[in-house]
Formats: sequence, structure tokens, C-alpha cells
Amino acid sequence: MKLFTTAFSTALFSCAMLLTGAAQASGDARFEVTVTNITQGEIFTPIMVASHRHSTKIFKLGEPASEELEIIAESGNPGPLGDSLISSGAALDVVAADGVLLPGHSLTLSVRTDRKHSHVSVASMLVPTNDAFFAVNGIHGPRGKKSKTVYSPAYDAGTEANDELCDNIPGPPFACNGEGFNPA
Repeated sequence: MKLFTTAFSTALFSCAMLLTGAAQASGDARFEVTVTNITQGEIFTPIMVASHRHSTKIFKLGEPASEELEIIAESGNPGPLGDSLISSGAALDVVAADGVLLPGHSLTLSVRTDRKHSHVSVASMLVPTNDAFFAVNGIHGPRGKKSKTVYSPAYDAGTEANDELCDNIPGPPFACNGEGFNPA
């Protein structure tokens, strides 16, 4: 896995993220995560947000991507990574957006948090690309009703050749309609 700098040199950051802490009347603490797509033409597939323990990372720069992250980076499907975080006990809550996020648009997702699960990760595929994704990887959430703004670069999962041919890129039909995750 490496920071994707070739194709995205003009868009150093793919998204801006505003993370807000909010306590509910029932005592259920939540993080509200607002993601803004600040790219010039990349579509974000359904965005996954997870609240988890401080030791949890969804990837390590320079190491091979897990199969769950590969699935996000190649097909845009956040389900397997979210399921893995929950079933391992690392995450308290995982949510995913219902649809894509177009350039210039924002969306807000909310995840439960507590003292043990005070960190947040966010991930989504960039379309049209073979295996590029953006991620915020295990940052500490804000305390109380404070907020935190984070910018995410694009990353290359390193799981496919970067030919950028539509035959190898999934996505909305107006962008590309090729294969997604390929376990081979």
C-alpha cells in the first residue's frame, strides 16, 4: 500500500472530513462524521465509518492491503471490512452510506462511541480508478461537543495494475462498468 501520488498529483487531498462529538440525552455518545468530496472528478463509493479501539488500524502504509480493504479499493463494497471490524470486537459501531458521493457534495454519518472506542476510521473507493481509496485511519475523535477537521489523501492499495482501463474499473455506468474485486 502506498500513498497515491501519480494520478492524483493535482488533488493532494481527496476529502475533507469534519468530525464532531455529541452526547445524546440517553447517554449514548456519538461521533458525527461529515465527509466532503473535494476532488475535481472522482466519485466516492459508499463511505464506511467505524468507531473502534485505539489499537485498530484499517491498513498500515507500506504493507499489503488486507482482503477486506482490497474489496473496498477494487469494488467499493465496505461490507466485508465493516463486518470484520465488528466480528473481531475491534469496533463498537460501523455504518456505511447508502450511495455514492459526487465531487463537491457532502454527507454526514453518525457512529456510536464510548471510552474504549474513541477512535474513528473512514474509507471509500475512488471511481474511476483500479484500486485507489481514501481513508482516515484510526484518529482519536474529539472530546465533548468539540469538532476536528481532517483531510485525507488518496492511497493506492497496490492490489491491481494501475492501467485505469474501464474494463478493470467498477462503477456507475456513466463512469466505467468493469470488474470489481478480483481475488486472483
